[in-house]
Amino acid sequence: MQFKDYYAILGVEESASQDEIKRAYRKLARKYHPDVSKEADAETRFKEISEANEALSDPERRAAYDEVKRRHQRGQDFEPGYGADPGFEFSGRGAGFGDATDFSDFFEAIFGRGAGRAGGGGHPGMRAQGNDHHAKVVIDLEDAYRGARRTISLRMPVVDAHGHATMRERQLDVNIPKGVREGQHLRLSGQGAAGLGGGPAGDLYLEIAFNPHPRFRVDGRDVYVDLPVTPWEAALGASVAVPTPDGEVQMNIPADSRQGRKLRLRGRGLPGKPAGDLYVVITISLPPADLPGGREAYAAMAKAFAGFDPRRA
Repeated sequence: MQFKDYYAILGVEESASQDEIKRAYRKLARKYHPDVSKEADAETRFKEISEANEALSDPERRAAYDEVKRRHQRGQDFEPGYGADPGFEFSGRGAGFGDATDFSDFFEAIFGRGAGRAGGGGHPGMRAQGNDHHAKVVIDLEDAYRGARRTISLRMPVVDAHGHATMRERQLDVNIPKGVREGQHLRLSGQGAAGLGGGPAGDLYLEIAFNPHPRFRVDGRDVYVDLPVTPWEAALGASVAVPTPDGEVQMNIPADSRQGRKLRLRGRGLPGKPAGDLYVVITISLPPADLPGGREAYAAMAKAFAGFDPRRA
């Protein structure tokens, strides 16, 4: 995904006050609201400015975004990864920012989908439970297969009475349960905000995301892997080693397998009840003609299959 410059989308400077951000959003919202605008790209622009306002109008989210922006430029590739940067922790009051499907993958990569309960308010001397907090953490797919214990770093924007945010960082040891799914929330009891008047602390909800994997793709509990095979393995069939996140397994490639054929290894996806499946997608890899004897072998194939025309098949 590409990095988004929310300040440029709203047409304000990075030093803009909250009032300036509010005025810029209202002006652009009136111009591009789909119900009144005649602009061809009104709906797209309205979503962009709404997302930018959602990020910058809240002091906590703005502070987190500014931290990320210092290391990226508009249009630059943006891939948050486990261990590369600490994740951001947000208080319960910032949760529930609307239907997360309205916002881009970039927005969710930084802020998550929102979780927790806004609470912890009340009268002086009142005993009340603290706010729940939420954060998004990125783990390796292999950790979801086997379970793991990891130390995570979280940075939380703390906003003072004047609206200024400073970053507070902490580390937590977290048990990653076997079979955890992307988008699932792990609840860490008592790791949210302190309670009032001796009340219990709130909880911390960790939204799970997976690191991009160089080999595997995940869809729910199912996992997909591309498997390169030779033309003769695809044509004649073969027994080959197939990689899975939990180690290699042997699999029979049926004869006459075509490019893109999907073969299922039942129960080899993410663990669970029921477990997901692993789908092996056949990709036929042609040996280069410049190998010793390669041109002669291809010439023999051309002669043997003289009647075959793939453009008419």
